[in-house]
Amino acid sequence: MNELIETIFTDFEVDGKEIPVSFMKYQGKLNTYIEYQLESRDTSYSGDNEIIAYVDYYDFNIYSKGNYFEIVKSVKEKLKENDFMWQPSRSSGDLYEDDTGFFHITLSFAYIREGDK
Repeated sequence: MNELIETIFTDFEVDGKEIPVSFMKYQGKLNTYIEYQLESRDTSYSGDNEIIAYVDYYDFNIYSKGNYFEIVKSVKEKLKENDFMWQPSRSSGDLYEDDTGFFHITLSFAYIREGDK
């Protein structure tokens, strides 16, 4: 799944600005970035003692020193185009990190997978 996510966000830009997307931890110096990770996995469909399909839930943490609303919109559009489903009940509200000065929001998305792959 990480390979799929990395492909989806290759050369990701919003309003002409590059926004790096990194697994678990961003190590760069830009003031706007996204970190993602697998949050949980849930068996959704099974039969005859076999998993038919399951759901992976991924969190996308957006950090910015300024307004991130267009980034949120772009992330939602990009992931929807690639069969991810936004999960508002698992996502956070708007946050502010006092110690770093970053605005922060977590968006959760579900992705249905087949079998035990």
